[in-house]
Amino acid sequence: MEQPALVVSRMYDFSLWIVNKVQNFPRSHRAQLGDRLISAALDLLLALVQASFSAEKASLLDAANRHVHSLRYLLRLSKDLHLISLDSYAHAAAQCEEVGRMAGGWRKQIAGRS
Repeated sequence: MEQPALVVSRMYDFSLWIVNKVQNFPRSHRAQLGDRLISAALDLLLALVQASFSAEKASLLDAANRHVHSLRYLLRLSKDLHLISLDSYAHAAAQCEEVGRMAGGWRKQIAGRS
């Protein structure tokens, strides 16, 4: 599987994991933080999907990088509010790191072609 397809696949799986986690948030946090967490994950997923089909990959991958950072902070907030366990946070942080690293590598690869 080539780089774009692999990072999109990993982010899809991570997005699915996040959606399932948010379903367990208390109602008081599900509407605000949960929705933002899901939106950040989906925005990242869609930026990666669009980059895989677009001629303007660089700007979309830059946007994906911004979404990775947003997602990291939302996950950290979820952990600090005890909405996800430390084990879940560790898993999420590792997934975020992997997707960010893969998207960054893809971005560098594109910059090298220019």
